[in-house]
Amino acid sequence: MTKLNQLPKTTTKAKKRVGRGYGSGKGGHTVGRGAKGQKARSKVKIGFEGTKTKKSLLKRLPLLRGKGKLKSRKPKPVVVNLKYLNLLPKNAQVTIETLGKQGIIDPKEGKNLGVKILGEGKIEKPLTINLPISQGAKKKIEKAGGKVVANGQRRRTTQ
Repeated sequence: MTKLNQLPKTTTKAKKRVGRGYGSGKGGHTVGRGAKGQKARSKVKIGFEGTKTKKSLLKRLPLLRGKGKLKSRKPKPVVVNLKYLNLLPKNAQVTIETLGKQGIIDPKEGKNLGVKILGEGKIEKPLTINLPISQGAKKKIEKAGGKVVANGQRRRTTQ
């Protein structure tokens, strides 16, 4: 059984509860809020700047205007067209590493943003694709005798 003098010491004090009378540990009457005024009576909004006539900071900030204002600004994956895959050897596995070794993409960029294969150009060699791929590119790869591995496909999330 532990004794009171052997209990671990606590160094944190309880927070003073403002506005709960003289027994709260923070005096009474104005309880640390000063005398009168908006801040003594209620909270002031974060964006509040003092007067009605002055334009608030949010109103002074520039709006995005024009055509692309609703476009996503997320980074897009690196695009590789089929015509560049002809540089790879026959029956090769197409991954970010193999594309990086051949100098088709920057491997660092490929790892950060991802890679997607699109169907521009012709492909003459059978390849195994382990990356996200467009439907048109998939048809051309399969026509050339290659195959697309399903785990390379990205899943679209619906919101």
